[in-house]
Amino acid sequence: MNDDLESPFNALPSVVVALAVVIGGVELMFVLATAGLLGGDGGVGWRIAALRDFAVLDDVWHWMVANNTWPWSELRRFMTYPFLHTASLEAVFVIVFILAMGKVVGEVFHPLAFLAIFWASSSVGALSFVVFLNEPFALAGGFPGVYGLIGAFTFLLWADLGVRGGNKMRAFALVATLLAIQLLFSLVSGNFGGVVSELGGFVAGFFLSFLVSPGGWQRVLAKLRDR
Repeated sequence: MNDDLESPFNALPSVVVALAVVIGGVELMFVLATAGLLGGDGGVGWRIAALRDFAVLDDVWHWMVANNTWPWSELRRFMTYPFLHTASLEAVFVIVFILAMGKVVGEVFHPLAFLAIFWASSSVGALSFVVFLNEPFALAGGFPGVYGLIGAFTFLLWADLGVRGGNKMRAFALVATLLAIQLLFSLVSGNFGGVVSELGGFVAGFFLSFLVSPGGWQRVLAKLRDR
């Protein structure tokens, strides 16, 4: 096949493409259901029902804490909410960021490490949401996981700048800009759930990279010994 006709997805790690396809497929299902092309009359309410049953809800968390009970039917929300989005545009942006960050992170990290960063960051982001806030809004969408990938990307920049003797703080320019924009929107809308969960996701992704990156903790220890 002519290289000019090859799909751009061929240049992406398969795990990155798979994650983007699953999120896109879920969103397409909701779009078709809302349009009445899937699920009949009941399909119109699929998105709302999914958010009710699988998104992260502050009330549900406080109920589990108050009763000291942790049923899987509720804990699974921390793993399922990244697949659900309140709007198609949000899902599109999440997919674009996954492909963009996945191009860099997925080529360096093992596929399982890539998935671990995405879901661990999503879980930490959700935990930040329910612990530090008392929001009436449900937490849904893949952005906390995306910020975890940005954390891994920042780790790669940080490590590279350290090797080259550059200013390692420059590695945080991207996330600082994105979080500043998100904070501005939060001030306008009054919904701070996004910025808190995304910051939590970023922190988790950055520090988890020390463990799951090639060389892992041994490389970190070696750098500490060299100081």
